[in-house]
Amino acid sequence: MSPDDFTAIALTAKLAALSTVLLLILGTPVAWWLARSRSRLRSVVGAIVTLPLVLPPAVLGFYLLVLMGPQGPVGHFTKALGLGLLPFTFGGLVVGSVIYSMPFVVQPLQQAFSAIGNQPLEAAATLRASPWDAFVSVALPLARPGFVTATVLGFAHTVGEFGVVLMIGGNIPGKTQVLSMAIYNHVEALEYANAHWLAGGMLVFSFAVLLLLYSRGWNRTS
Repeated sequence: MSPDDFTAIALTAKLAALSTVLLLILGTPVAWWLARSRSRLRSVVGAIVTLPLVLPPAVLGFYLLVLMGPQGPVGHFTKALGLGLLPFTFGGLVVGSVIYSMPFVVQPLQQAFSAIGNQPLEAAATLRASPWDAFVSVALPLARPGFVTATVLGFAHTVGEFGVVLMIGGNIPGKTQVLSMAIYNHVEALEYANAHWLAGGMLVFSFAVLLLLYSRGWNRTS
């Protein structure tokens, strides 16, 4: 493998780690609300969160590119803050990855929160625990298997991104060229040996992720 391949691997790991942290921070309150709310907006929010599962990555990437571009509202906002434009930057990749992988984090957490039921929280309330105390002391520990599943799936899904990454980040070595793009470059250049090394590594990684989830009883805990 070339030095650019190792750089792409490191950049992919950095992107996946940062995106997973942000996904857990943003996805936890969304999943809690979806699991507990009776609002009529629940279905709408749930559909929006799940949309990346059925929307082609190129379509999602295109609209994110438009929104974050120089004429888009997000682009105007980031320029006003002095951050510049997000497309074709690592920051843009993070934004796209968080949006694209959101359902892989929110859905396991929502199912874990729903499985808790009302009794543990009502018991905490009788002990004069505030809603926040009940959430931190009762809900989060009981939902731990869901957090494990959400973390693993969010990280793994970010590692394998291609379409959204291509649309938002392009293919800039050392800046936005992640592992999937490195494989694409090797295939285009007919460098199949290098492509096999990278693709084989991703295959083993993906299998290990699924093996971990199923060995932990994914169907029962997520």
